[in-house]
Amino acid sequence: MRHPIFAVLCIAGATGVAGCEKLPFGKSSADETVERAFQGVNAVDGANLNDMMLQSADPDEAVRYFQRSVKQEPARLEFQRGLAKSLVRAGRVSEGAATWQEVTTHKDATDADRVQLADAQIRGGAWTEAQATLNAIPPTHETFERYRLEAMVADYNENWQKADSFYEIAVGLTTTPASVLNNWGFSKLTRGDHAAAERLFTDALRQDDTLFTAKNNLMLARAARGNYALPPIRMTQIERAELLHTLGLAAIKRGDVALGQGLLEDALESHPQHFEAAATALDALGGTAAR
Repeated sequence: MRHPIFAVLCIAGATGVAGCEKLPFGKSSADETVERAFQGVNAVDGANLNDMMLQSADPDEAVRYFQRSVKQEPARLEFQRGLAKSLVRAGRVSEGAATWQEVTTHKDATDADRVQLADAQIRGGAWTEAQATLNAIPPTHETFERYRLEAMVADYNENWQKADSFYEIAVGLTTTPASVLNNWGFSKLTRGDHAAAERLFTDALRQDDTLFTAKNNLMLARAARGNYALPPIRMTQIERAELLHTLGLAAIKRGDVALGQGLLEDALESHPQHFEAAATALDALGGTAAR
């Protein structure tokens, strides 16, 4: 089976030799060639190409592809969904949320679509709207994504009991809970429950030891309890320097200035290249570590 992108190139090449005749309404032959190419692919291998555009294509390229597809077949729900996902992935969150809103009005829209709308609303900071969207979803729709978002909204509203309940449910509904454990740990950290936060960050790293955000948050939880030692977790040399930098700044914030300065010096020495952030922090303290 030919690769879908190769099929696009073949179709475009075959139609491109047709010439440069003028088209009505100012449309160029190049535009029509691209449209015919995508029409052909959509007819032959559309589902595979849609998935590929969502998973591996450049986000802006994916947006353009789904915009063309929606223009050609505006009633196709999978194209509308693809456009909404691509817009969010490309950082065009407000447009993505608006497109998800349109998707949810489709006669074939599902509760999963409404969850995606709530996700886009949260990304855009529309917490009240996201809560209303989630409230409209029946409780029988029990998915990881739904409860992950419910937990975030409860966090935002400082409803800690609900947040903990939703986080616990979400963790039980996925085989890859590292990111939600990290979010739960950060929730505990903001509440001042540093011991619980440390446990959750450690659990997150047990699930995924490449998750740098959890490593950095773990440093904050340990430093908040006056523990400035690096824990026995896997880290690269650059990560080691960055984590020492986090510990150093946290120590200074707690008033342990001498300890913090020493940690910043260790960070500067540990980094395989010049560590500008650590050097700047030391300069501000009047540090004399070798540059």
